[in-house]
Amino acid sequence: MRPHRSVLTLVVATLITAPAAAQEPIRVASPDGRNEARIHSRDGRIHYSVERDGNPVIAPSLLGFEFRGAPPLRDSLRITGVTQASRDETWTQPWGEVRQVRDHHNEIRVGVAETTAAGRRFDIVFRAFDDGIGFRYEVPEQPALHFFEIQNELTEFALADDARAWWIPSNRPRLDRSEMLYSASPMSLLDSVQTPLTMRTARGTFVVLHEAHLVDYARMNLAGQRHMEDRTLRAALAPLADGVKVRGKAPFNTPWRTIQLADREADLVPSVLGLNLNPPNVLGDVSWVKPMKYVGIWWGMHIGTMSWGSGPRHGATTANARRYIDFAADNGIDGVLVEGWNTGWDGDWIANSHLFSFTQSHPNYDLNEVAAYARQRGVRLIMHNETSGGITNYEDQMEDAYRLYQSLGIDAIKSGYVADGYQGHSHWSQFRVRHNLKAIQTAARYRIALNVHEPVHDTGERRTYPNMMTREGARGQEYNAWGGEGGNPPEHESILFFTRLLAGPMDFTPGIFDITLASADGGPRSPQESRVRTTLAKQLALYVVLYSPMQMAADLIENYVNQPAFQFIRDVAVDWEQTRVLDARMGDHVVVARQERGGEDWFIGAITDEEGRTIDVPLSFLPAGRSYVAEIYADEADSHWMTNPLPISISRRTVNADTRLTIRMAPGGGQAIRLTPAR
Repeated sequence: MRPHRSVLTLVVATLITAPAAAQEPIRVASPDGRNEARIHSRDGRIHYSVERDGNPVIAPSLLGFEFRGAPPLRDSLRITGVTQASRDETWTQPWGEVRQVRDHHNEIRVGVAETTAAGRRFDIVFRAFDDGIGFRYEVPEQPALHFFEIQNELTEFALADDARAWWIPSNRPRLDRSEMLYSASPMSLLDSVQTPLTMRTARGTFVVLHEAHLVDYARMNLAGQRHMEDRTLRAALAPLADGVKVRGKAPFNTPWRTIQLADREADLVPSVLGLNLNPPNVLGDVSWVKPMKYVGIWWGMHIGTMSWGSGPRHGATTANARRYIDFAADNGIDGVLVEGWNTGWDGDWIANSHLFSFTQSHPNYDLNEVAAYARQRGVRLIMHNETSGGITNYEDQMEDAYRLYQSLGIDAIKSGYVADGYQGHSHWSQFRVRHNLKAIQTAARYRIALNVHEPVHDTGERRTYPNMMTREGARGQEYNAWGGEGGNPPEHESILFFTRLLAGPMDFTPGIFDITLASADGGPRSPQESRVRTTLAKQLALYVVLYSPMQMAADLIENYVNQPAFQFIRDVAVDWEQTRVLDARMGDHVVVARQERGGEDWFIGAITDEEGRTIDVPLSFLPAGRSYVAEIYADEADSHWMTNPLPISISRRTVNADTRLTIRMAPGGGQAIRLTPAR
C-alpha cells in the first residue's frame, strides 16, 4: 500500500471556556459549506442538529448514555470547551471501488461535563465532510467510569420531515443474516430497522444513517415507534446475553455515527465517508491481499445436486475439486471455493456447531492433494469455515487452522455464522464484534484474506485491515434457488446498490446462466418456483453493479461450457481505478461505469427492475480524442426475465467520448459492456 500523501493539512486549535448557562449553538461546516452540524446546550442536556444548504435535515436530537447501576449520563451537562481542526489528505486504497480517496473535513471537539458531584465527562467529536457528517463519543479515563455497563446509547436521529425510507427490519426472524427484502415507506412508520438506512427527504436530499469503525462495541440498529409524531429514530444497540449492551472501561470511544448526504442517488456511490472515519492500514505491506474471481462447489448444494454432508451427493470430493480447479485454470479464473470439505456437516449441523473441525477433511477429500494440485495449476484455493455459531469452537481451532492453510499456500477463507445468536448473545453483540476483530487480526498474521457470511455489518474495517475483503450481510443469489422463499424480485439489486452496498463490498454471487434451474431436476421451472428472476444479460451486468473484490462465477461449471457470454466473466475486472454512476433511480435502475485499476479498460453495468427501459448515457468519462471498442452483451428484443430470460445479443461497435450510448434493457434485464482502446 502506498504511504498516505498529505495534500494539505491545516489544524487550528482554540479552547473556549464555556459557562454553565445555555449558549449559542456551536457549529462546524463541511469544506464546501453545504453541510453543517450544530451542538446545542439546553436545560442541562446536549443535542445536535444537521442542516444542508441551510435547510434542516436532522432536528435537535439528544445525546448521552444510560448505564446499569449508575445514573444516566444525560442531565445536568455543560459544555466545557471546544477544539477545532481541519484536514485535507489524499490516501490510496490497496483495492476498492476507487484508488484515491480524499479525506477533507472540518472537525470540532466539544468537551462536556456533569455539574453534579459525579463530574463525569466526555467529548463529542463531529467531522463535517462534503458528503456527510460523522460524530462519536470519546470518554477519557476517569474514576467514575473506570468500569461501566451501557444499557442504552441515547443518540437520536430526529428527521426534519417524513422522509421516504428503504429499510429491512431488525426485530424479525433471521436477524443474524440481514437476509430480507427491502420495503419502502415514510420513515414515520418505521419500527426497528437496520443500517445503512437510506432515505429521501421532501426536498429531495438523500440521507443515509450508518456507523463507522465498530470496535469492541455493539452494532447499532435504529428503533422508532410506528406513527411517530416526532419522526425520531433512536440508537438500538445489540444486547449481550444478560441485556447489557456494552461492557468496558474508560478511556473508550464509540463507533462513529454517520449521516451521508447527497442531492441524487447517483451521488451516494462510491461511498467513502465510513472509510475516512476508520484508522489507516495497520498491516503494512498488503501486496499479498489480491482481489479475485472464483468458481466453487457451492451452487449445487442450494439447487440440490450436491450436498455439504457425506453421502452419494457429497460435493467436496477430491475428484470434483480437481475438476473445478481445471476449469478455473483453463478459463483464467483465479480461485476455487470448496464447501463441505471438512467434518461436522453430517446430521443437524446448525445444532451441532461444536462438531465442526477446521483441519480435518472428509475421507473422500484429500486436502493436501487438492491444495497441491491447485498450486500446480496456478489456482488459489479458498477454504470454507462454517462455524454454525460455534464461536468458542472456532476460536479454539483458529490458530491451528490458519497455520495449516498458510502451510498449504491457501490465502483466502470464506467463513460462515449461520445461527440466531451465540451463547445467548445477539448475533450483532459486543461478543460477536470482538470475535470479528479477532478473526481479522489472526487471519492477517497468516496472510489470509476474509470473505465473511452472516457477518457483523461492514463499518469500514477494510481500510485498517485490508485483508477484510468482502462479506454477505444481505439477501444474496441463493434465495433464487430456494423454493419456499419466493426468490429475489427484479428490483432487488437496484435497491441493494443504494442500501447495503453503501456499507461496503458484498459477496452476492452473480453469474447464474441456468436461469430456470433446469439442471436441478431435468426441466425448466415456472416463474412461481425456484429460479433466477433476471435475464442472462443482467447476471453479467451484476459483476459491475454489485461491487466485491472477490467475485464468484456462481453457477455449476458445466453451465458455462460453450457459452459465448462467459467471455464477459473472463474479462471483467474486480478492482477499480474509479467509479461513475451514469444514471440511476432507487429501486428502478442503475447504470454504473468503472475503470479497471491500473488499466485503460472500462466496464459498464446496467440493470433494471420488472420494467423494460431504454436509457441514453454519455461516454464523456472516456479520454478525449481516443476511440474505444465497445463489446456489448445485451438483452434480445424479446427477452423477458419471466418468459424468455436466456436470449442474449453480443455485438461490437466503435465509440468515443462524444458518443451517447443507447442501453436497452428487457423487463428484469440488463446490459454489460466492456470498453477497450481501439488498436
